[in-house]
Amino acid sequence: MRVNLAPSWDLTTDHSASSYGQPVLVNRGTNEAYGKGDILEAYPSWGYMPASAVVERLAKTKGIASDELVKSFCRG
Repeated sequence: MRVNLAPSWDLTTDHSASSYGQPVLVNRGTNEAYGKGDILEAYPSWGYMPASAVVERLAKTKGIASDELVKSFCRG
C-alpha cells in the first residue's frame, strides 16, 4: 500500500524497512525510510521534526489526513 504525500515523499508498507504492515515515510529521491519517531528535515524551511509530524503536515496540505495509512502512521 502506498500514499503519495508530495513529489518527494511517499508513505508506504511496500518498502523493505516496513515490517508487520507498519508504514514508513520514504524519500523518493534517496529511497531512505523513516519511522514515525525518526527526526528529519523534510524541507529546509520546515526545520527538523519527527516523521509523524511531517506526514501530518503533508497529508493536511494534500487533504488526505483521514487516509487510513496516514492515521496509522501518525496515531498508531
